[in-house]
Amino acid sequence: MLRRTKIVATLGPATDSQDVLQEVIRRGADVVRVNFSHGEAADHRRRVDGVRRAAAAVGKHVAVLGDLQGPKIRIERFAGGRAVLAEGEPFALDPALDPHDGTDRAVGITYADLARDVQPGDELILGDGQIELRVSAVEGMRVECFVTTGGEVSDHKGINRRGGGLSAKALTDKDREDVRLAAALDVDYLAVSFVRQAADVAEARALLAAAGSEARIVAKIERSEAIPRLEEIIGASDAVMVARGDLGVEVGYAQLTGLQKRILHVARSLDRVTITATQMMESMIHSPVPTRAEVSDVANAVLDGSDAVMLSGESAVGKYPARAVEAMAEVIEGAETYQLARERGRDRFEGKVTEVDQAIAHAVMYTANHMDVEAIVALTERGSTPLWMSRIRSDIPIFAFTRHERTQRRVALYRGVYPIPFDITHTDPAQLYRAISKELLDRGHVKPGDELILTLGELSGVSGGTNTMKLLRVEA
Repeated sequence: MLRRTKIVATLGPATDSQDVLQEVIRRGADVVRVNFSHGEAADHRRRVDGVRRAAAAVGKHVAVLGDLQGPKIRIERFAGGRAVLAEGEPFALDPALDPHDGTDRAVGITYADLARDVQPGDELILGDGQIELRVSAVEGMRVECFVTTGGEVSDHKGINRRGGGLSAKALTDKDREDVRLAAALDVDYLAVSFVRQAADVAEARALLAAAGSEARIVAKIERSEAIPRLEEIIGASDAVMVARGDLGVEVGYAQLTGLQKRILHVARSLDRVTITATQMMESMIHSPVPTRAEVSDVANAVLDGSDAVMLSGESAVGKYPARAVEAMAEVIEGAETYQLARERGRDRFEGKVTEVDQAIAHAVMYTANHMDVEAIVALTERGSTPLWMSRIRSDIPIFAFTRHERTQRRVALYRGVYPIPFDITHTDPAQLYRAISKELLDRGHVKPGDELILTLGELSGVSGGTNTMKLLRVEA
């Protein structure tokens, strides 16, 4: 059984070796993430070029996901690189302070408007929740606090307000520059951080189009303001990422598991692709094996229906990047074996079908789940029909036969979809069917006599033209 849930691996210093990068891809990475929060443009160009060369060497189609930094609100630096904040002691956040001279009493911040967004009594969180502050007073641009949960804090940690409410826009000037860089790098997906409303997604899409990019938009759900607007945000996007770090800090960790399930459910009901992210195998930054809790976390994201699960520091800066990918793949396969043994044949039909290729996709999956079919082949230009098919749970592999390299990379993120380069402009049906059978036989996906379902359009090579479903027997 082919692994259906895909793996996103973040690039970083740990993957800069071409040998390591090839091993990361060989062991299971389907998508690589370029984090624009770290590194310079030259670093990103070098890494994306390395991915393309490594993928070609391995013989695999790998999508590239660019991830915008967004308005990450951070403290500046401490004179000694870190400070210990004691519970009950005062601590101030002040944009007027020298950015290098923070102490255990005050530190500079990158967000000058913080004082406008908070008031006495508000709770501020540093990092991923290790340090908690309570606002005691606002004096000009300086925010006076006292420490409610102390500990050690280092340079550049993020700041969140419990319950949300920071007014920073989703796209910064840096993000606009990075959108142009993403277009130049020909990324397949672009993740927009700290989305608050559908207009943020629309702005990013317009910037991408102006830069000449066809990249799909991934909305990162990590602000509490996004939760009441989930449907409109996800509807405006092509994919959604459950970014559990900042989201957990803003809404509180007790709410996070339920929110994850809700976001994934809404996205699936709107036929959008989903990625579950943040600390999935965090211990593998330093350990060659994951914890039992991490195994359960990844498995539950699979059972919830995620298209992909993501590695961050584990692959970017960890000691075992390739092993982390391999361990994640093993957990996914175990979870899928359990899930599919229970759920094969359960079809999901929600809402109204509005497109012909969407109707064909639903008909195919219903038929495949109720017949002895070994594979589904979709002749596709842009990947729309395989996307519709992948929204319905099944253990039957969906092979996206396409001549377009961008489509081959794009569908690599879709759950249960596997790209195969193929010239779909054949005009002779018999020749076409023989070529499809040979391709699948050569790759070991089927054997002579197996049944498969084929989807195609009457006008071969026309985007959005899928209107035909055929049942075929694999020829020797």
